[in-house]
Amino acid sequence: MLEFRTQGFNPYSVKYSPFFDSRLAVGAGANFGLVGNGRLFILNLTANGIVCEKFFETQDCLFDLTWSEQHENQLLTAGGDGSIKLFDIGVGEFPVAGWQEHSREVFSVHWNLVNKGTFLSSSWDGTVKIWSPEKKESLMTLPVHSCVYSAQFSPHHPDIVTCVSRDSHLRVFDLRTKPSAQNHLTLAVPIHAPPKVPIPGYGQGSVGPTECLTHDWNKYRDSILATGGVDGVIRTFDLRVPSGPVNLLPGHEYAVRKVTWSPHLSDVLLSASYDMTCRVWTDGSNVDQGGNGAGLGREMGRMDRHTEFAMGVDWCLFGAEGWCSSCAWDERVLVWDVREYMGPA
Repeated sequence: MLEFRTQGFNPYSVKYSPFFDSRLAVGAGANFGLVGNGRLFILNLTANGIVCEKFFETQDCLFDLTWSEQHENQLLTAGGDGSIKLFDIGVGEFPVAGWQEHSREVFSVHWNLVNKGTFLSSSWDGTVKIWSPEKKESLMTLPVHSCVYSAQFSPHHPDIVTCVSRDSHLRVFDLRTKPSAQNHLTLAVPIHAPPKVPIPGYGQGSVGPTECLTHDWNKYRDSILATGGVDGVIRTFDLRVPSGPVNLLPGHEYAVRKVTWSPHLSDVLLSASYDMTCRVWTDGSNVDQGGNGAGLGREMGRMDRHTEFAMGVDWCLFGAEGWCSSCAWDERVLVWDVREYMGPA
């Protein structure tokens, strides 16, 4: 396990570069993001541990970041002051571009993995906005009418956008549809609905709405997503049967702050929680990879080396299938191998 200290700054997000297996970016804020500056760290994994290649100071906390899919040295940040900024590692100490349309904190940014000329942002102002790095104004605004904690483009289709919000719904937008009264909205799935299959030891019936803080698309199955939120339960959804979750993965003791599906294995996901742990799960869909064949998921292991809220986690796209990075409010970024924490099937 490798460690880097973000001295004086509490990390919110960590992301591996899609171009280099040894480069990480971390978005952080002073004083837990409540007041004060932010800092964007560019980290390199070297034979001598994790080294800070460069950092950028920002006026407000950075809640999220995403690497450009067009340029290996560029990345976007989501600011607590409502701004989106584009930084270039090779250019000075200031952003090379910026956008300011959101009226509240920007809580997530995501680059389109298919049509690499667009990105999106979501905000506490209840909107998701679609942007082009070439234009100063947003291309489109999708109203959600509830604080949007996480939004993403589908990795399988350039015009499908999803988001999760305070009102306990997973929304799906299809940008190809006419912007009628629905504003491209095609689905609104209740996250708190009872699961399709009864989960042993988990009560039936709706548990009531719960704020949803994070979600992620499965990289191999184009209708599968996972969500996590305040109730500490990870849920998986199949958009072909959108009435409620397919699977529930209870286990975290406090809110789930981040979920991310493996880029290597179709049934494996990783989570970070306010209970200070990062956990690896199978959703039970892949019998060959330790799923139990009944479609029921389970926890496969946990990493509990953080000593404060675990805020971010990300998989390395390259090399062996287990390497990941996590960050927490203990001012630490850890790089570790998931396989070292997985118990026997």
